[in-house]
Amino acid sequence: MQPNSLEDSFSAVALAHADTAQPQATFGALDKAVAATIGHRLFTILVHHRAERESERVYTNMREAYPVGGRKPITDSPWMQQVMQRGLPYIGRNADDLRDVFYDHELIVSLGCRSVLNIPLRWRGETLGTLNMLHKENWYGTRHIELARLFAQLAVPAVMAPGTKESMA
Repeated sequence: MQPNSLEDSFSAVALAHADTAQPQATFGALDKAVAATIGHRLFTILVHHRAERESERVYTNMREAYPVGGRKPITDSPWMQQVMQRGLPYIGRNADDLRDVFYDHELIVSLGCRSVLNIPLRWRGETLGTLNMLHKENWYGTRHIELARLFAQLAVPAVMAPGTKESMA
């Protein structure tokens, strides 16, 4: 079902929680809901592996460019401190912002993405990962943060489900 309203979008994600094909059912429903309400070209979900100091891609809508299972190192960069440590969203509005933050900015831009909204997945004071939306230049603004935060929290059960992180390692 392609959601056509905010209410339909939340309902579709809530219904996906009951699906036995987890976590992909929830992640796929989130992809569709975020596309319909906030918008994106590239949509990924990363899970934070604290002990390994890595983030792992557990969902993507562009598997060729950004395959599931891809890992990125956790560094001490300002982006990592803001998003992963303090649990605050990040908005990059143009290609210069992407270049300043992401080592793979050239690939991102080649996919037609020049803005980003990263929303931490938070539980009990910890960042479990991020919901990542990328689109054309200047697409995202502060007006998107609260809605994106709600969608990010709907990803938490799928990320935290027993065996989910282990099965994605």
